[in-house]
This record gives sequence, structure tokens and C-alpha cells, in this order.
Amino acid sequence: MARRGSRTSAFGSPARIAHDATPFYSRRLYEGLPKEEPVAYREIPLPPECVNRIFCKSSERMEELPDCSVHLMVTSPPYNVGKEYDDNLTLDEYRAFLRRVMAEVYRVLVPGGRACINFGKFGAPPLFAPPHLRHPRHAGSGLFDAGRNHLGQGVQPSPSTAWGSWCSPQNPTLRDTHEYILVFCKQTFSRPNPLGRKPTINRDELLEFTKSVGRFSAEPATKVGHPAPFPVELPYRLIQLYTFEGEVVLDPFIGSGTTAIAH
Repeated sequence: MARRGSRTSAFGSPARIAHDATPFYSRRLYEGLPKEEPVAYREIPLPPECVNRIFCKSSERMEELPDCSVHLMVTSPPYNVGKEYDDNLTLDEYRAFLRRVMAEVYRVLVPGGRACINFGKFGAPPLFAPPHLRHPRHAGSGLFDAGRNHLGQGVQPSPSTAWGSWCSPQNPTLRDTHEYILVFCKQTFSRPNPLGRKPTINRDELLEFTKSVGRFSAEPATKVGHPAPFPVELPYRLIQLYTFEGEVVLDPFIGSGTTAIAH
């Protein structure tokens, strides 16, 4: 019997719509960009001493974690704009720092594992372009776009009063009411489940969490005691979407620990 809502073939099994991206990737537009690789799945168990643990050190070196031991990375990197935990790096130094961290993330992810990066607009005019600055491909990690850039954390209208010019086209200022979640994967889009782990996402969550805009409120910094927290709902959605039960989630910039709470 076919599952409710699925298309069926003449023989009663769910029908599949073939999608071959080869013609697109063969065009010169995609030259030099990372592409899906035919790779054997490899997973190394996380050492027991690393399970449910926070390491108070830089993620530029995560030698405690074996290769291919993490199924999902969820994080929001430091913006290097003067927070108490920033090092006041130049743009080149900041990019080099992110390259080192993302190279380690790539190493520890399993084939098909996802890397989810949350960020908003930052800096003063001229503003940096976060998608280009944060893009792991530009960081040399080898991670590639998983096919969707999630426009996430839809929040209430911005409380900012930085209007620029008030009711005048002279120089109006746009006010952000959202942040971004970019989703990337390692080597291949599909990730096998050889151990038969159970998914934990339900139908209603799947329908809601796959929308391009997530509607939930931001987390007040005063409530959490951290200058730039994100709400538990953000990592929870990504964990439900991209991991099976009992799998490993990494946050290389743990901040206030929200990802650990969601997991």
C-alpha cells in the first residue's frame, strides 16, 4: 500500500521523479566549484570521553575528534565586530581564522554530513556581504552548497531607529528582520543510514522546517547572559532535519550552549 500523499506507479510502489543535475554541472558556469563525489560512506565512532562534552579551546584544532565522526555541524561564528570574545582581527586574518576552523569541520564530518551556518548582517557602512565572507567554498574547506540557503529566524519588526533619511529617498536605511542559515554538505548530498537509526522528525515538523522562512522569535541577550545568542528553536530544527536518533552534533563556536541544549 502506498503511503498517504505519495505518488504511485502502475505496480503500486511509490514513484520517483528522476532529477539528473549532470547537464547543469557540465556547463562552464560551474567550473572550479566543488561537485558531488562518488564516495564510500565512512563513520568512526566518537570516543566516549568526547560525548556530551564542551571543550574550552579553539576549534582551529579539534584533534580530540576522529575523522568522519560528526553527522551535523550547527554554529553561528563570531562576527569580529567588537564583542568581548572577538580578537579584533583584520579581514584577512578573520578569513584565515574561519578557513582553519572550517577545514577541521570538513575533516570531522561524515560523507553527506551537513554544516549549517547562521549569521545576520554585520559591520558599519560599507557593510560586508556575509554570504560571500562566510561561504565555506571561499574558505577552502571543500564543503558545497546543499541546494538551499535557508532564510531563517524570522523575527518581529526590527526595533532599530536607524532610518537613515526619514520619509525621504535621500538615504533610507534597510532594517533587517531576519537572519540567514546557509546549509552545506561534505562530498555528497545523500547520506546513508547503515546502522538503521530512527529519524525523529514528524510530518508536521517536516512540512514546517523545510520552508525557506522560519518564523520564530530571537533570543534576548539579557535573558541568556550572552551578547549574541540564538534561540533553541534554530538548532532544534536543523537537528531534526539532518540527523537520525543518537547521532553526533558539533558546534565549534558554542557560545551560550544553545546547540547543546537543543540536542
